Formats: sequence, C-alpha cells, structure tokens
Amino acid sequence: MAKANAQFMKPLTPSTTLATIVGTTALPRTEVVKKMWTYIKSNGLQDKTNKRMINTDAKLAPLFENKKQISMFEMNKYLSKHLS
Repeated sequence: MAKANAQFMKPLTPSTTLATIVGTTALPRTEVVKKMWTYIKSNGLQDKTNKRMINTDAKLAPLFENKKQISMFEMNKYLSKHLS
C-alpha cells in the first residue's frame, strides 16, 4: 500500500490574505483547497455556464492578483504564493 506523501500533508501557514477565508491555523494544502471550494460554492462564485471558472469577489481578488475570473486549475498556482 502506498504511503501518503508527508510533504503533501505537511501543515502550511496561510498568509493574512488567505487567512480571511481559511482561518489562521496551519493546514495541509488539501484542507486549504477544500475550504476554498466551500467558500466559493457558498458565495455562488463558480461560473454558472462554465463550472471550471471561478469569479472573484472582494476577498478572492487579492489572492488571485485582482483578476475578475480564474480557472479552477489556476487556483493552486495562486494559493502556493499564500502558503508557507
């Protein structure tokens, strides 16, 4: 049985910008992504016609370099800049 990658599960500290959405507690990247999707879905930010696109709001815009919309595939690239 394959062992989970320890680096993958290592708790990372969110930046102050990211903490407004996921909280200040250090979390594994998987949990950060899960919390991001909870926020996106609960605020209706998933594009209605193209579900792979995320529309930004006042909290998400600073995370995503003030873009109005990003793809779900780009999200991890931006999140990496806010996790240490």
